[in-house]
Amino acid sequence: MTPGLPRRIKLAFILQAILGSIVITAGVLLAGMGVRHGIVVERMQREADLFWTGREASPTYPLPRTSRMTGYVVPGQPGDRHVPRELRESAPGMYQRQLFGSTDHLDVLVDRRPEGTFYLTFDASHIDRAILVTALVSLLLSLLATYLISWLTYRTSKRLVVPVSWLADEVSKWDPRDPDTEAIKPRRLPPDAGSEVHRLSRALVGLAERVADFVERERDFTRDASHELRTPLTVIRVATDMMLGDPDTSPRTLRSLARVQRAGRDMEAVIDAFLILAREADIAPQSAEFEVRDIVDDQVERVRPLLASKPVAIEVIDNGSSRLFGPPHVLAVMLGNLLSNAAHFTDHGQIEVRLEVDRIEVRDSGIGMDPETLSRAFDPFYRGDPARESGSGMGLSIARRLGDRMGWPLHLQSEIGRGTIATIRFKG
Repeated sequence: MTPGLPRRIKLAFILQAILGSIVITAGVLLAGMGVRHGIVVERMQREADLFWTGREASPTYPLPRTSRMTGYVVPGQPGDRHVPRELRESAPGMYQRQLFGSTDHLDVLVDRRPEGTFYLTFDASHIDRAILVTALVSLLLSLLATYLISWLTYRTSKRLVVPVSWLADEVSKWDPRDPDTEAIKPRRLPPDAGSEVHRLSRALVGLAERVADFVERERDFTRDASHELRTPLTVIRVATDMMLGDPDTSPRTLRSLARVQRAGRDMEAVIDAFLILAREADIAPQSAEFEVRDIVDDQVERVRPLLASKPVAIEVIDNGSSRLFGPPHVLAVMLGNLLSNAAHFTDHGQIEVRLEVDRIEVRDSGIGMDPETLSRAFDPFYRGDPARESGSGMGLSIARRLGDRMGWPLHLQSEIGRGTIATIRFKG
């Protein structure tokens, strides 16, 4: 999960402080090394120039000799110190060497001129200590300033983010059907809320009001559609019932009226299914206990006319059908869509409806689907074979949405040229 904005800001400032510490530390160390080199080179070169000037004025000018500096010269004068072997082998320039019998590394200057070669050793440990102390003090002050500035900046940024977090918490408590927009009105915002938070608050209030209007319109539509769509169907059903009861009605007309009644019942089932999808999730549809086998037999009979002109047999195999509690018309719509698809895409062979305790399987020997078509089979308006299919491409999409809503998931297995298996599973 992506961390929240306050935590991300905190991590950003911690990373900034760490990177700043690394850069400052490296800078202080490099600056200290540069300062040390400049001081030592200048001191030793000045001592060499002073020695050569003195020797030019007086051949007996003494070599440098202090607690930290020792000089040698070749060729020397009587009384001059013997040049150590490690120095005699050195080329002109500046070095750091460890002389025989010493554990310290000394800075060495080899200054070669026409008059001879001057060797100077210098113990710069006191300069190293002074530079080290200065560098540590500078480093500590720099790091302290960096951490202090980062902390103050973080506290300021956090105060700016707190109103946004408060606003998110308030919005998360909303009931989508009746959002409490009063809680986030600009006058209710925290004191530290800036102009951006006020604009966000006004935008959320406006959005909530629009959503509330949409929900109200959806409720009105669901209520009105339930009434207005059922009214003509009721008229059709009553009229057909009266005509079916008329003894003068011919057998041919009776068969047509029976088809009209079946189509009316199918239309009512579809309307109920659409209204279930339109309602909110916590509004349960009208349910009853029913036999799954009854729904299957009814839908199989409904689809038989579609197979009248095809060498396709349809069979129901009952391995233990169960009773369910739910809206029977929803299962009828789901199963009807699956059987209609099987009938459309099966030109020969058979269609089997297998009833198990926990599922219904519709198996056909039709054309099947390739992996790409199978992956998109539930997409609204998708038609795998537009030249063959007569529907709108909504059947499987509606069936799956109904199954997800009722806890009866729908799954497909298919292989091109070998048919399709559609399974509706019932929750245990």
